[in-house]
Amino acid sequence: MPQSRAGAGDSGLVRGSAARPGWVWWVCAGLIGVGAALFALSRRRELAEAYHLITRVRPLGVAVAVAFEALSVLCFAAVPRWLLRTGGVRWSLGRMTSTTMAANAMAGALPGGAAVSAAWLLRYLSRRGAGHVLAVAVVVTAGVASALSLLLLLAVGVLLAGPAGPDAVVRPVVTVLLIALTTGVVVLGLCGFAPVRRVLRRVWGAVCRRFGWARRIGSDLAGLVGQVRGVEPRLLPWLWPLTFALLNWTADVACLAATMWALGVPVPRRGLLLAYALTQLAGSLRLTPGNLGIAEATLSALLVVYGLPPGRAIAATFLYRVISYWALQPVGWSCWIALTLENALRTRRGGPRIL
Repeated sequence: MPQSRAGAGDSGLVRGSAARPGWVWWVCAGLIGVGAALFALSRRRELAEAYHLITRVRPLGVAVAVAFEALSVLCFAAVPRWLLRTGGVRWSLGRMTSTTMAANAMAGALPGGAAVSAAWLLRYLSRRGAGHVLAVAVVVTAGVASALSLLLLLAVGVLLAGPAGPDAVVRPVVTVLLIALTTGVVVLGLCGFAPVRRVLRRVWGAVCRRFGWARRIGSDLAGLVGQVRGVEPRLLPWLWPLTFALLNWTADVACLAATMWALGVPVPRRGLLLAYALTQLAGSLRLTPGNLGIAEATLSALLVVYGLPPGRAIAATFLYRVISYWALQPVGWSCWIALTLENALRTRRGGPRIL
């Protein structure tokens, strides 16, 4: 479920409104589409090789890849479910999975889908017992957990890949990000001292007096902190959402490796994790719905850099995208239809309208 993971992760919303893509987005999407068509014309031989590999795919390997992707979906849904439970709202894993898959389908199929799905998810959570403060916190915190876990995978991928490939460019970037993360952890630790808290409150108060958006964020965070203190004041249990987010990405990487095994393609162990993490980072630009063209081109190119012949890299990428993106789209939209029908029934019975 890699194209978005942000049905519960992206926070591109302001008070529940979704931003529409501008002309720059459409121009970039068109250029990417033209580039993909030209690439297909110039790589007919590699595409033919990829087609022959896919026709001889091992069914057992496909089943293993599907199982890993299903585990990824469940871990993805477990993050917002745990956050809701921390706020005192209990949902079943099945309901949260169907909700996040519906939001993910929006993110993967609609222009500007990430903002649309985040806004829809915010409204849905708010009107199903979470309330606005907790719903915003769930959407934002799940996104932070997803980003931190992907950064960790990227750092591990850099260490495993060594000096080959794009590592020479990526390593300084990862180093800067890790320094920033370490600095944030240190600042968080210093917040345990009263003088530091007083200084931070003065600075934040000055910002709130100057900017309206800061006042809104401060109000939401104050409500969230009050809820968290009353429900789960300890730090250790908060490792659970990070663990689920990390398992989400890890299971998706395992799905990619399983598709290679299903095709009889050797897995580039040293570069697989880095290639995957870089592909997800490139997909975060969201220049096309579902990162179509971007994910395929990036992942195929990186797999070639780490030793796979072009035809095999294209075949592995195509099969992986079929399982992790295309197969999940009809499932996600089916969940959305079911939730919409449920909302219609609630409306007819006099309950609050959700969607």
